[in-house]
Amino acid sequence: AVVSTQSTGEYQKFIQTRQQFDAQLNENELVLGEFGRLKDSAEVFKLVGPLLVKQEIPVAVSTVKKRINFIKGELERCDKNITGSEEKQARSREALAKIQQQYQAKMHPAGGAPQS
Repeated sequence: AVVSTQSTGEYQKFIQTRQQFDAQLNENELVLGEFGRLKDSAEVFKLVGPLLVKQEIPVAVSTVKKRINFIKGELERCDKNITGSEEKQARSREALAKIQQQYQAKMHPAGGAPQS
């Protein structure tokens, strides 16, 4: 039961991390779409600490595209972790079921009284 609880906590952590990366991906894809709507004369600013610093549009687009690629890689990693955690939980459930069957067989043998 302890292994199952740890696996469940680990699984929840992986799901939460994946949701955060998914939200970041959606946000960055939205920003990339907004860049496509800008006029040539538009100015783009980047927040650096408390300051807004002017940034060239191609540089900003490149930065967002790199960020999107990074996030997609992290999402793949999260998916692998989630799959691994699901498999670990399945193995734990199978092991627990086997132990329960062995216990039941010992407690209620066919045609006999319970053993102690």
